[in-house]
Amino acid sequence: MIRVGHGYDSHRFKDGDFILLGGVKIPSKKSIVAHSDGDILIHAICDALLGASGNGDLGKYFDNSDEFKNMDSKFFLEKINSKVKNDGYKIINIDATVITEKPSISRHSQKIESSLCDLLKLKNSQINVKSKSNDKLGYVGRNEGIEAHVVLLLEKK
Repeated sequence: MIRVGHGYDSHRFKDGDFILLGGVKIPSKKSIVAHSDGDILIHAICDALLGASGNGDLGKYFDNSDEFKNMDSKFFLEKINSKVKNDGYKIINIDATVITEKPSISRHSQKIESSLCDLLKLKNSQINVKSKSNDKLGYVGRNEGIEAHVVLLLEKK
């Protein structure tokens, strides 16, 4: 059986020095406002994995309690990926889009892909990360926030 998952996350910006995407620290004049470390790409991947496997969403497993405050999102991904694997699924591929005006993400995409491959034990050919601007439209266009969209394919072993 093959199943498709879609994940989405967005957060506001604040003044800062960096953002995290896919476990990679990217220099930026903005940081992400979040309860955890704010890695929206990992959060979107987690939601896509949970959706494709029929296991709800990230909030079902990790709430806004103090237990998860400032938590490294790689922890979330490890736990969710382990659950999905234990349910008998394997990842076929992941396609991700990060939407932001700044910082420029495209020059970091290969490093992000490599980080995600290491975390998920996948080949580089299985993950694609791309970026888009929002052509100055909406909160993303005004550089007030950032979004990530993920589509992935799972196969039941």
